[in-house]
Amino acid sequence: MSARTPAISSAMEDYLKTIHQIAEENGGGAVQTQAISDRLEVSTASVTGMMKKLDQYHLVEHEPYRGVVLTPKGEQVALEVLRHHRLLELYLVEQLGMSWEDVHAEADRLEHVISEVLEDRIAAALDHPVRDPHGDPIPARDGTVPSDPWQRLTDAPAGTSVEILRVSDRDPRLLQYLAERGLTPGAAVRIDAVDELAGVITLTAAGAACTLALATASEISVRA
Repeated sequence: MSARTPAISSAMEDYLKTIHQIAEENGGGAVQTQAISDRLEVSTASVTGMMKKLDQYHLVEHEPYRGVVLTPKGEQVALEVLRHHRLLELYLVEQLGMSWEDVHAEADRLEHVISEVLEDRIAAALDHPVRDPHGDPIPARDGTVPSDPWQRLTDAPAGTSVEILRVSDRDPRLLQYLAERGLTPGAAVRIDAVDELAGVITLTAAGAACTLALATASEISVRA
């Protein structure tokens, strides 16, 4: 999987990766300019300008007021960058002993510059993993992505038991908070109660009860 060319800048790769991630989180379909603006913390005018450029490179299909989707070429670039990013996160945790809340920013900086040779070496050193420290699937060398049925923790009904599959890695404070409570990928959790009026969900994990804001719980993906 090697879709990148010198003409595709790091900023362009960041946009393609972001579009892919937002689409994945929403179950597919077009991604709105405002969603990209919010995720990257840039102006909508900047997003619109970049979408026009990516369209010229045939990396996205963009229709005003309808959103943007990745072309097959754009999807290939996004998956390669994600592979670099997630392999780097896992390597930094497992081989260098960094905490899981610190590796996202480091991987963001390194994902654009590592060679395919180094990528292969990292994958081999980690025994070709399929998930990063936060539970996100690592795209394979050929661009395929491991798939598991998942739902947001907030969508699971009270009284059920689930396994944490993935946790959003965008906020280091959130990752530290969840780790302190044992709410990490692979953890078994029982949903005791959901109070939508109060905006909280009560869980039991590792024999201890904890209460999360629904906004926090929405950053956790689970499977039955």
